[in-house]
Amino acid sequence: MYKQVSKLIVYRDLGEDSILKQLADIFEDFDWYKDNVLGSSSAFSASKLEEMKDKKHISKESLITRIYGEIKRLLDLATDYGFDDNLWHNYLTFVMMTNENSFTLTSEKIGANEGSVNHFAKNDFKIFKALFDYNFYEIEKELGIDCFSTISSYKAIGKKERMYNYNVSSKVRALSKRLEKCEDEEGFFQEMTKFYADYGVGMFGLNKAFRIRNVGEQVDIYPINNTENVILNDLVGYEIQKKKLIDNTEAFVEGKPANNCLLFGDSGTGKSTCIKAVINEYYDRGLRMIEIYKHQFKDLSTVISMVKNRNYRFIIYMDDLSFEEFEIEYKFLKAVIEGGVETKPDNVLIYATSNRRHLIKETWNDRNDLEHGDGGELHRSDTMQEKLSLVNRFGVTINFSRPNQKEYFHIVTELAKKEPAITLSEEELCAEANKWELSHGGISGRTAQQFINYLAGKA
Repeated sequence: MYKQVSKLIVYRDLGEDSILKQLADIFEDFDWYKDNVLGSSSAFSASKLEEMKDKKHISKESLITRIYGEIKRLLDLATDYGFDDNLWHNYLTFVMMTNENSFTLTSEKIGANEGSVNHFAKNDFKIFKALFDYNFYEIEKELGIDCFSTISSYKAIGKKERMYNYNVSSKVRALSKRLEKCEDEEGFFQEMTKFYADYGVGMFGLNKAFRIRNVGEQVDIYPINNTENVILNDLVGYEIQKKKLIDNTEAFVEGKPANNCLLFGDSGTGKSTCIKAVINEYYDRGLRMIEIYKHQFKDLSTVISMVKNRNYRFIIYMDDLSFEEFEIEYKFLKAVIEGGVETKPDNVLIYATSNRRHLIKETWNDRNDLEHGDGGELHRSDTMQEKLSLVNRFGVTINFSRPNQKEYFHIVTELAKKEPAITLSEEELCAEANKWELSHGGISGRTAQQFINYLAGKA
């Protein structure tokens, strides 16, 4: 195994601590142990004795301990991603799916291209094919273990989807099954380049949504493992609003000119749900979402620079966006959207939701043009224009208003149809929904959903 892994070229950067690299080192030490301990003779040359001093840490017990350590790591990875059946094949597939290198990044969302790099990629796929077919019999026999046989035919304990990253798991297991059927490196090449073309590579290829965090002085983008699996049809009503959002998003994923979007209006009307839904519906076409909070706006430029050269379309998502008078973070946002020296890349849009039409809190003093007194700003209208200039940088603004009672009852009845356990008549349903909204925050889509959840749980 060591000789095979050491010959990787394109996929060479596995990381010194990777399971594959560690197992390759263990298998190299096992080969030495087999040749020099199990098959030892009474006479050794001086150089051989010196080598044995260097390798004195190698023993049957140490090899078993190291192997079990890597098997434990493999089992942890399998738990995180819901691997099953052949964990060894799942792991190797996962490595190829997530390794960002010159070949995979070029193939991302495009697929195979003509070029000399394909020769080196096929060299590596030949090695991965050999690793897929690797026979662990000898090492298990000599060390008296059976862990490799066990993980090659593994039956995972059933668990709920929210306990692991189902989106990644399903793709890894499906691709692993297809690779098992490949006869040679050419088959691996076809399957992997097709996957890179369909989904991409690395965390952006496998995940829909991301957040950012600061790690020391660096900004890190990390995946959200389990996103809400909602689609636009789940949101009852608001057809005009949904169409405006779809039209803009459709243009964006097709590479046509598109605008930043602001979804504003009453709380509980489905603004955030709409944005989550478009991510789910356009994920297969290369759409990804990065959620960012107000206190992170200073890192916006850095985040955009990290994704501008990737072959995806990114929506920077800002939920419940609003600013108080004393907050100045909106200035970072203004500069990024429009007005900075560097042009915002074509593969990035900003989608925001807000309960405020103008995002920034206005006061009556803002509308009084002149203010007299020490330290006062002379022309208040200039202040108001400064505040309003942010919302003007969203080319598409979509209003989500609170439904009237008739619309509210329509939402309730449509949601109830999706819950077989609810058996109330439409008249009974509306009467109960009316009572519910009076004591639960008033009429809104969110109130309707909460009411249906209550009835379904009670049933």
